[in-house]
Amino acid sequence: MSDSSSERKTVTACVLVIGNEILSGRTRDENLAFLAEHLNQAGVRLMEARVIPDIQETIVATVNEVRAKFDYVFTTGGIGPTHDDITSECVAAAFGLPLVRNPEAVRRLQQHYPPGGLNEARLRMANTPEGATLIDNPISIAPGFQIGNVFVLAGVPAIMRAMFEGVKHRLSGGLPVLSRTVTSGLAEGAMAAELGAVQDRFADIDIGSYPFFRMGRPGTAIVLRGTDPVRLAHATAEVFQMMVALGDQPVEAEG
Repeated sequence: MSDSSSERKTVTACVLVIGNEILSGRTRDENLAFLAEHLNQAGVRLMEARVIPDIQETIVATVNEVRAKFDYVFTTGGIGPTHDDITSECVAAAFGLPLVRNPEAVRRLQQHYPPGGLNEARLRMANTPEGATLIDNPISIAPGFQIGNVFVLAGVPAIMRAMFEGVKHRLSGGLPVLSRTVTSGLAEGAMAAELGAVQDRFADIDIGSYPFFRMGRPGTAIVLRGTDPVRLAHATAEVFQMMVALGDQPVEAEG
């Protein structure tokens, strides 16, 4: 029996950004980039992200779709005290579970607010699906929760980050995705055919082409991503050599 890291499976995740304020442009999402980076560090590959509105039917259907498709699902937003914060009840509905007032969440809120400060609206933040495991919130106390493979996090970036730090130990990750970058002074159209040929030879490596302009001159950054460092190095070397053959002087660096 071998426990080689090369045999570890790819562990996948999806992020659901929930909130009309994101879709309207009133609020700019700051959570997706953080989750993508830190999930990768935990060996979990973010495969998909969606921004969806505060509509119960949409949230329920989307949660059920992605929790069956990916190893982990992370939601952000919609667990505050106001009427449009409906994520908790929607996740409960997706699992076919009753929404209950979690006694431990109530206890935490009671300790946090002064006498008379814990009104009914704030108590809504103690509602979770029956059987959910709480996610600590060291900043503003009101917890998130985990049910099955779904982690329900706050939308406020600082709180979301603190919640994630508290649950990342629960994740069973696979191989982290490594990346390397080769920067060229060539326009991407000048090497499209050759780059496509490299991609054909390295189907296990994701190769992305990102054009840019610097000092009025075009250039292209080629980003290569994969879980096997040897294959990644070989693909990077081929990209580098391809650019040299086209008359360029590329710069290669790990990224």
